[in-house]
Amino acid sequence: MSSIIKERLELQMAELEMLFSMFPDKGEITLQDENNFLNAQKYLNNTSENLPHIIEYSVAVTIDEPKARINLQVALPHDYPQVPPHLFARSSAVDRQQQLQLNKDLASYIASLEPGELCVCAAVQWLRDNSISYLENSKLHCENVPRESAVKTLFSRMWIYSHHIYRQELRKKIFDCAKKLNLTGFCLTGKPGIICVEGVKENCEEFWHVIRYPNWKHISCKHVENRETDGNGDNLRLFQTFEDLQFQAHGDYGLRNDYHMDLGQFLEFLKGHQSEHVFQILFGIEGKCSDN
Repeated sequence: MSSIIKERLELQMAELEMLFSMFPDKGEITLQDENNFLNAQKYLNNTSENLPHIIEYSVAVTIDEPKARINLQVALPHDYPQVPPHLFARSSAVDRQQQLQLNKDLASYIASLEPGELCVCAAVQWLRDNSISYLENSKLHCENVPRESAVKTLFSRMWIYSHHIYRQELRKKIFDCAKKLNLTGFCLTGKPGIICVEGVKENCEEFWHVIRYPNWKHISCKHVENRETDGNGDNLRLFQTFEDLQFQAHGDYGLRNDYHMDLGQFLEFLKGHQSEHVFQILFGIEGKCSDN
């Protein structure tokens, strides 16, 4: 089994090296975590026996006319190219409807390729060849929107529940993604694990897409609050930063993988941020604060 995984990992690394040669400028290819890339090299060189985490990166694809940039986010399962990669394309120049259609059509194209083929380079080329229509349709859509409506922003606050959040690399992914997308809120580590993100609606939805894939199973979006506002919506934020939230566990458990957070302290935190109503939505019970 390990020889098969190494063979597939070698193909993934070879394709990534090819992409680096195609996109040599700084910022055109961004590794989600450079340590994963280095660990993969060590694994292939037999200097480490630990199976590396999946490789994740993004490719900035420039479209000349109309001038735009599409960001292709890539996550490679260990079995890729035997199984398809997880791809998601987004651009500030494409409205939500066209972005959904773009990703749907990209997925159909990838599904039409021969199974077992490397296809990230092909996906990049497909975006270069086929993105113009989505960009032009978005432009036409914006031109038809009244000026006073075009400056409106849809601000979102998303409440996410997970059975638990412990792993350091998962927490790093959560914080890196929130920072990249200019989202504020918090991540409550432990059991259960709670994430709140707030910001521009499209950025919240991208955050939800990124952290769910490829293999986070015990997670659900419990509640979303949307509000239309002028400007960037910063005046609606309940959190000034993206906080690393940890409370004392019940009992003397330390940092084991079975410790439960003190939800009374969490309720007090929510009250301090005008969000007490969410407690019952998340847990299905009426909250009671911890005794001081």
